[in-house]
Amino acid sequence: MNHVSSDVVVVGAGPAGIAAACTAARTRQVTIIDDNPAPGGQIWRGYGQASGASGGGDWFSRLRGIAAQRLYSSRVVGLGDSPRTLLVERPDGMMQVCYRDLILATGARELFLPFAGWTLPNVMGPGGLQALVKCGLRVEAKRIVVAGSGPLLLAVAAYLRKHGASIVCVVEQAPFSALSRFGKRLVQYPGKIVEAARLQSKVLGVRYLTGTWVEAASGGGRVESVTLVSHQGRRREDCDYLAIAYGLTPNVELPSLLGCEIHGGKVSVNDRQQTSQPHIYCAGEPTGVGGVDLALVEGQIAGAAVAGDRRTVESLSPQRERWQRFAAFLDEGFALRAELRALAKPDTIVCRCEDVSLERLQRFDSWRAAKLHTRCGMGPCQGRVCGAAVHHLLGWDPESVRPPIFPITVAALAAFGNHSSD
Repeated sequence: MNHVSSDVVVVGAGPAGIAAACTAARTRQVTIIDDNPAPGGQIWRGYGQASGASGGGDWFSRLRGIAAQRLYSSRVVGLGDSPRTLLVERPDGMMQVCYRDLILATGARELFLPFAGWTLPNVMGPGGLQALVKCGLRVEAKRIVVAGSGPLLLAVAAYLRKHGASIVCVVEQAPFSALSRFGKRLVQYPGKIVEAARLQSKVLGVRYLTGTWVEAASGGGRVESVTLVSHQGRRREDCDYLAIAYGLTPNVELPSLLGCEIHGGKVSVNDRQQTSQPHIYCAGEPTGVGGVDLALVEGQIAGAAVAGDRRTVESLSPQRERWQRFAAFLDEGFALRAELRALAKPDTIVCRCEDVSLERLQRFDSWRAAKLHTRCGMGPCQGRVCGAAVHHLLGWDPESVRPPIFPITVAALAAFGNHSSD
């Protein structure tokens, strides 16, 4: 098994990871690990997607200019056989990466809440559908309902429309009153007002339904229609795709495995972005979903902290506080309504990997008991989809994270097994 050592290892090459790597590289040797074939994460997804996106083009130029080891198409699947060592799966085999300081910028994933028909083909997350289109999926003339919650719904609708899709409607569960209060607060963030106006101009003529949510999806071999509910009643909309998610949930599996304190589903950090573990820092969505601007600032602070640059840490703190306030406004404006907990019926599948229904889960009083008896959370996604759903429906939190934290190939598993037995 190959071994690599580095002063600073950055896990994740989205906005936070890029900012952290570029800042730390001023004085430290840096290694970047990301499971995508190119940097950018889900927000920027490669060099070509960055121009004009919150200074993304500038950050990619900086990234190209630093002397860093880049381990792309690589995933951290566990811990190495010595302190401060990560076990990394590469296309050519397993590798151990040693670090002096570690910056975790592992991002977030879409939050899915079960409802009748959510397992039908062509029902997927807005970000997931957008990623498929970026990879070549054709959606010309396809009728798409974009639903769930959060400002990303408009961004995805605009992107899909640009690629020829017919957007049936954008369905936002938050009430108009909450969105109105959020809009008024944007006066403090002029750039966000411009961004919102630009997105709205790209979806002119598309119905934007507030205080409305998807009750069910129906169809034969794939989704063919959805039932929408509001306090005014129910309505049916025909569609070819349903893109639905209720915001984002932080990826905290690796921080948890490393022993970092997790509170409220987020990694706890101090004013230097340092976690509860010495030499481990965290930036971006794992510390709380707050958008690209907050991620960039946190990444720079984490990078400056490991570089011993206190002046930069202190100078960026006011910016972080400003974008943290914006994140709080987002949380309040798009808070999930109580009615969403009633969407899953007793026979609704909650764990898709192991076909576990809500009725089966309700027989138990904890995640551990349900997992032991039903295998909920033990399939290929390892609880990444059903874990957040179960927390929302039943208030349970996963009690442990075990390696490998991602599904791995049989060959890698053999190497992992050999490593574990050493």
